[in-house]
This record gives sequence, structure tokens and C-alpha cells, in this order.
Amino acid sequence: MTELQTLQHPRFARQYLKIAAEADRRGGAAHRDRLLAGLTGRVLEVGAGQGRNFPHYPDTVTEVVALEPDDTLRAAAQQAAPAAPVPVTVAAGEAGHLPGNDREFDAVVASLVLCSVDDVAGVLAEMRRVLRSGGELRFYEHVRSPHRWAGVLEDAITPLWRRAGGGCHPNRDTETAIRAAGFTIEEIDRFGFSFSRLLPNTLHVLGTAIRP
Repeated sequence: MTELQTLQHPRFARQYLKIAAEADRRGGAAHRDRLLAGLTGRVLEVGAGQGRNFPHYPDTVTEVVALEPDDTLRAAAQQAAPAAPVPVTVAAGEAGHLPGNDREFDAVVASLVLCSVDDVAGVLAEMRRVLRSGGELRFYEHVRSPHRWAGVLEDAITPLWRRAGGGCHPNRDTETAIRAAGFTIEEIDRFGFSFSRLLPNTLHVLGTAIRP
């Protein structure tokens, strides 16, 4: 648990409880529906936050293990779990050391979390480890703009944004990282989305990758 203490961002977490609710009203809830549609079996959700995904899991899912390192967000997720349409167990933990044996889960869900981890390659390797062969990585992330000047701006603001935003990096190339980790991307949608009316659209990706 000592390692989890370095991942506590209570001020940001309190704000994120409000930010995520606004984002869902602006279209994020529909994104979550698309992210989780058709999932089956046992699912590991990494960085579950306050549990905004929980109501969107289809009843074909038999169990969700929801991992969240932040104490504030995890407490909110534990309150949300009993109302989920599928069994959800909320656990303390971090993305670099996932629970479970090799090839234990049918799917892993990463929803707005790969932007905030320190070692993207290491986290994706862990996700690959716990997925069965043919298992799915479902991902929904905001990523670096492909437009030159927008990308340069995101690079420039990343150091400050990371400190203020709970470790969030707005300039991650997550699609490339997923491919480099040995996943096969079967489906991906790229679109602009803003989680607040006060902020411009940023590029998001939503899709499915398979562990070969």
C-alpha cells in the first residue's frame, strides 16, 4: 500500500468527481456504452475512477474486478458498485502491478487511464499478461493531436497539466503504444470531444484490441 500513497491526488480527485459527471452529460455516457458493448465473461477494469462505467456493463459480463489506486475515487466506486447490473468488486491497486494470474481475464478495460500512468509500455504488458489468448482490450482515451501546432501546444502544456491533473499527459500516442505492446487493433474510432464547455475538443480514440 505504500506504493499507492504516491498515487493519491485528493484535490484533483474531488474535482474529477464533478468533471466526469459533466463529461458524461456532454456525450461521455454514450462513449461508455460503445466501449463496453458486447463484453462477456470476467473483466478487469484498470483505473476505474468513481465507477462511471459500472452502469454501462452488459449483463453478459459475469464479473468486474475494478482497480483504483486513489482513495477518494475508490470510495465513490465502492458506493456505486452495488447498483451495477453485474457483480463488481472494487479493489485498491495500480496499473503497473495488476491482480490475477496469467491469462485470467476475458477482457481488460482502460477508460481515460493510460494518459496518467508513468510507464505505458509496462502497464500494457501487464494488461496483455492477464488477458487470455483472444481476449479484448477495450480502450477509451484522449490522445495527442495529429495536427502539428495543436500537438506542439499539447507537448508544451504537458508538464504543468500533469501536475495539476493527477498525472494526466495530454500528448500521449496511445494507439501506437497499444500496437507496440503486441496487441492487434481490430476496431478504432477517432473523434474530437470536450469534457467541459470551457475547453476545446481534443482527439479521443475508442476501440478494441485483441491479445493474439
